[in-house]
This record gives sequence, structure tokens and C-alpha cells, in this order.
Amino acid sequence: MSHVPAGEAAACHLPSPHSQPFCLGAWAVPRFGARSLPSCSLPPCTGPAEMLLLQPIVRGPWVLQRTPRLAAVACGSHPRACVGWTPPRTHGTWSAGGSSRRWKVTAVGALLGLGAGLAYGDHRRQAEEADPKAAARPQAPYPVFTRQEVGRHRSPAERVWVTYGGEVFDITDFVELHPGGPSKILLAAGGALEPFWAMYAVHSQGHVLEILREYKVGELSPEEQSQPAQGDPYAGDPPRHPALKVNSLKPFNAEPPAELLSENYLTPSPLFFKRNHLPVPAVDPATYRLEVEGPGGRTLTLSLPELKSRFPKHEVTATLQCAGNRRSEMNSVRPVKGLEWGIAAISTARWGGARLRDVLTQAGYGEAEEEAGERHVCFEGLDKDLSGAAYGASIPYGKAMGPGGDVLLAYEMNGEELPRDHGYPLRVVVPGVVGARNVKWLGRVSVSREESPSHWQQNDYKGFSPSVDWATVDYTTAPAIQELPIQSAITDPPPGATVPPTEITVKGYAWSGGGRGVVRVDVSLDGGRTWHVAEMAGEEQPLGRAWAWRLWQLTAPVPPGSSALDIVCKAVDDSYNVQPDTVEPIWNLRGVLSNAWHRVRVSVAQD
Repeated sequence: MSHVPAGEAAACHLPSPHSQPFCLGAWAVPRFGARSLPSCSLPPCTGPAEMLLLQPIVRGPWVLQRTPRLAAVACGSHPRACVGWTPPRTHGTWSAGGSSRRWKVTAVGALLGLGAGLAYGDHRRQAEEADPKAAARPQAPYPVFTRQEVGRHRSPAERVWVTYGGEVFDITDFVELHPGGPSKILLAAGGALEPFWAMYAVHSQGHVLEILREYKVGELSPEEQSQPAQGDPYAGDPPRHPALKVNSLKPFNAEPPAELLSENYLTPSPLFFKRNHLPVPAVDPATYRLEVEGPGGRTLTLSLPELKSRFPKHEVTATLQCAGNRRSEMNSVRPVKGLEWGIAAISTARWGGARLRDVLTQAGYGEAEEEAGERHVCFEGLDKDLSGAAYGASIPYGKAMGPGGDVLLAYEMNGEELPRDHGYPLRVVVPGVVGARNVKWLGRVSVSREESPSHWQQNDYKGFSPSVDWATVDYTTAPAIQELPIQSAITDPPPGATVPPTEITVKGYAWSGGGRGVVRVDVSLDGGRTWHVAEMAGEEQPLGRAWAWRLWQLTAPVPPGSSALDIVCKAVDDSYNVQPDTVEPIWNLRGVLSNAWHRVRVSVAQD
């Protein structure tokens, strides 16, 4: 295979790409500058058999240079290398130098489709030469591979191939862009995706399958397409309350109806929002052991009865909130990635258990460790993915060991043993901190100078500027979310309701992270032009340790002549932090930390 010297265009007998069908090599040079591209000295591509319908567009011949197999397919060993096609539109991001990662994904997808099509062209040509009658018979659009052949492609150096159903895909150039990290997607390298996708039902959505099919390079041999039945890793999950609004079945994630949140100061356990990242583990309390790594390599191992008998029981009323609570409002501004949470990914319970500081002290830790640079307490759950990687998180050492931190190793919730969905037999409860750090099904505790290496600590649950997108995001530049900002929402009336023309009662919740108490909730019936102060209810809480929400209520007359009301609420905490008025300035690509004024529009019944 020859290459084009710098500054020279690849030879091709096709006209300019700007208005005519084109050859990849000839088209590339004026758009991208000098490149070492495979040469093309083929006769003109004519006839419909040679027209490849590619989507969305061919972008960037550099991908062929990084893809030896496709480079050979495109311009080396396959005579039908010219592509008859007119670009439907131009893209401002095309350039020789500064390609974005999003640009690369689309480029790779298009070129993988091109390579597969060219391979088909060669297969067809050979078949026609061997049997002239073959042209009249239907032909498979892609080359056929055995599972053994697919299995040879297990690393970026060998190209990463996977199968799904009866199709074969080369996903090499998507590996670094996988939202779950390269290590997760490489577990499927050379094999089937089905066992891994069973862990996350989100992969079965149509748009995910569309992205995958951009990387198709072949089909499995028909006799090898059947896969052994895979066990459902979620088959052992516990039953759930039917009133929950389900955002994801596998893993299970759900929130209660918003109007029920303000009915009880302590959220009933069956209605407490559910946030799972993996299947719920089945833990035998008789054999359960908590491992706590102590200084000098010592390990403190505790059974559940030992934890209960050796350490005093403490109780804390604390609100937990998912980082993605109210994500749907950000999604309505610009699309974000994540579960479509409404306003109810927040709940409050009375937790009981041993104080983490007591257990860490028993393991040998104290103030000296913090002074020596031990900055983080890391937690590891018993919920694991197919690779054996557990859910993990960490919190600052000072929060864990501080007498006012109130961090619990909880085994009770609302006066009863923990339900399975909420971490049975033991979980961490970190008051005032984002729900993601409250690790359930706790198996291991350690102290480290570094944060937890878990994906959910390092590459998720972080906030970014509205200007950052998936092409430019760098998770190493942002701190992990710990304390959450001031928050409030209207739970009743619901959006679109019809209210009486005389008087209206508005209910909701308000909460702030870090133990900051809520000092006021302001409510407007006219979109923020005029305001009323709501009445608040809830437990009295110590200054700096206000871990639980305040439920609030406002009863006010409906302005005469109103046909609709734009109800708005905003809360103020004891540091005088207040919610921002709109979503746009706080929008971020993961849809976390959504705490703008909450707005509900209702109709007014007419007399």
C-alpha cells in the first residue's frame, strides 16, 4: 500500500467533493491539509452498486491511519475504494488540527461503516468473479465472522471488537469516550455485550443502539448467533412500593409522588427515594463482617452483633438528597445525561447506629492521622459489577472524625432494621452531604491520603460550567460534590392543577447541605413579582447541625380576576445562601446541583 508524500493529493478519477461524488483520498487533502493517505488510482466508480449510503457523514481520513484494517480495506487491498456520495451539509468543526472528542466519535462511526461497506464491495466482487450468477442473489451487507475471530480483538492494539445479537462491532475509538470508563467497556472486548448490558438497562435504549450500529463491521456466523441464556443479575432485588415513580428498573431508581413528601416529616421507608447503581446484594447477616483498615496495616473486623454491642447507639434525623434531584428542569433547558429525576429524589429518616468516629478510634485513628496527611475516609460497598468492582466513595477525614459530624454506620431506619434497598445490614449516613457518599451495603472502611479511586468519586458527581460539554469535560479539574447547596421545591399543588378562586394552600420542603439550617422560605403567586413568607415546621436542630429538611406551607388569597398562577418558591439558609432564580446559569452536562427557584403553574377555577 503506497502513501501520498506531504503536499501531494492522492490520485483519483473523481471530481471535486464539493458538488460531486468523491474519493476519500482526493477529498481529504483540500479539507484537511497534507496527510499521509493511501493513494487511489482506480477507475471511476460508476453505477448504483458502488454507491455507499453512509450516515451521518465521512469526517476525517486520519481515522483510517489509526485503523490499519480499515485503511487496508479502503485503499489497499480492495479495488472498489472510491465512494460516490455528496455531503449533505458542512460542519464548522472540521479541521486538520483541533478535533474534539465528540467529532472523533462521529468520524469513527462513519468510517467504520465505510470500512464495512468497502469490505462488502470486495466480497461481492470476488463472489461475482467466482460465480457470475451470484450477482442475482441477495448478498449479506457485511462480512461474516466467527466468535473465535471476534475473540482475537481484545485490546486497542488488536482493535476492540464486541458482538451484540448477531452483529459485530469495532468499538476501539469509542473506548476512551465510554461514560463508564475504558476499563468497564474493555471487559466485553472480544465477546458479547449482553451480559454486561444486563447490568444497566439504559444501554437498551434506542439511541444507544443507534450509536453502537455506527461501529458495525460485520455479522456473526449464523450458527454462532445463539447465546446461552444469561441470568438476570437483578432477579434478587426486593419488591418495591407501587406508588413509586420509576426512573430506571435495572438498576432500580425511583422517587415517591411529590405530593406525598410533605405529608410526613419522616419519609416512610417504602416511599423513601431509591438510588441504586448496581444490583441489590443479598447479604447474610450471620456471616456479614465489616472490615476497617487501621494504621500500620491492622484490620478491625466486626460482625453486626459486635458493632451493636461494642459501640453506643446514636440516632440522627437526616435528609438525603441525590445529586441529580430536579435534573428534569436542567434537561428542559439543554439535554443532560442522567436519570430524569423530578423534585422527589430527596427524603428524610431517623437513622440509628454506631458513630463512625467511635469505630475509627477503636481501629487506632485519631487527630495524629489528620495531622500526618490522612485526609479521606473511603467506603466500599458490597454491591459489585461483573468485574468485581464495588461501588465506592469517600468523605473528608475531618467530617468523619469531627464530634459534630454525626456520621453513622447505620443499621436502623425509622426505628426498624434497614430495608434491603437502603443498605441492609449496614450503611454509611453522612448528614449534610450528597447522597452518593452515603454508601450502602457497607463492606470496608479505610483511611487514605487520596480520595476513593471509585468511578463515582473520580468521574461522576461533579459540577461544571455551563460552557463545558462532553467534548471538553475534564473530571480531574473539578472537586467531588460533598455538601449540597440550598434547596426547596413545591410539592402541592402539582403542575397543571386547578385551584379554587378564593384561597390557595401551597406546600413544600426546604433543606441545605453542610448542617446549615433553613431560616426562611419565600413564596410568590405571580412569578416572583410579589412574595409571601411561608410557615415552617420540623424538629428544632442545633446550629451547624441542621441535618434535616423543613416542611413549609403557605395559605394565601388568590388575586382577584386571576385565571392562572405562577407559583415560585425560594429558600434562604442561615449563611444567607439563596437559590438562583433560573436554571440556565447553573446548567451543567450531568444535570447535578439543580436548585433554581422552583416554579409551578396552575389554573384558577372560574366561578
